[in-house]
Amino acid sequence: MKTLVVCNWKMNPSSWKEAKKLFEETKKAAGKARSVSVVVAPPALYLRELSKLARSIPLAVQHAHADEGGAHTGEISLAQAAESKATYAIIGHAERRAQGETIEDTNKQILSALAHKMTPILCVGESTRSIQGEYFETVRSQVKGALTTVPQNRIATIIIAYEPVWAIGAPRPMAPRDMHEMGIFIRKTIVQGWGDVGHAVTVLYGGAVDSTNAAQILDEGDVRGFLVGRASAEPEKIKALIQSLS
Repeated sequence: MKTLVVCNWKMNPSSWKEAKKLFEETKKAAGKARSVSVVVAPPALYLRELSKLARSIPLAVQHAHADEGGAHTGEISLAQAAESKATYAIIGHAERRAQGETIEDTNKQILSALAHKMTPILCVGESTRSIQGEYFETVRSQVKGALTTVPQNRIATIIIAYEPVWAIGAPRPMAPRDMHEMGIFIRKTIVQGWGDVGHAVTVLYGGAVDSTNAAQILDEGDVRGFLVGRASAEPEKIKALIQSLS
């Protein structure tokens, strides 16, 4: 199975010219790494134009509304994202949760994404962590709440990206052993609610990751890939990361 790298550009780059260059550099690096599959999540404004260049690189929308249309100023719908050739949807990112997105919102978005034949990438994770272990309940509630009305036969199509928000920007990245523990916990939570199909769910690591630590997390962390933020918007960094995994 190939390692999945989802490149979340966030609100970068600032121009179409730069976006095109970044995409071409990422595509070139992906083409040289046979063991790596890359998905690019650009700002929605660039989706349609990048789809003309995409070929072997699928595109993701970073966020979209569950409703088909309506009075939602500034939003785009998952239907519109799908029509713009996005085949993946990042849902429940920590930065969206910080702006007020709820677990109920993530559930509606997952159902909408599935209805439009898109692959949801559900982000879960705690903001803080202590030795008491209450963060496990935080992650459990996010997973169960987001998947609550998803049919059992669709569970395996959903990707879970674990974001340890407390580790992003920290002096040290999350230890692979801790990620291994969380990967097991996430799959166990899904198995408890939906049966053995939970074992087939792809889990990604979405914390601070780059070429210096990605391979170790992949080997020891019970993950099948990464949701990459800052590094994915810098050509040299994303090329180095992809190379380190190939």
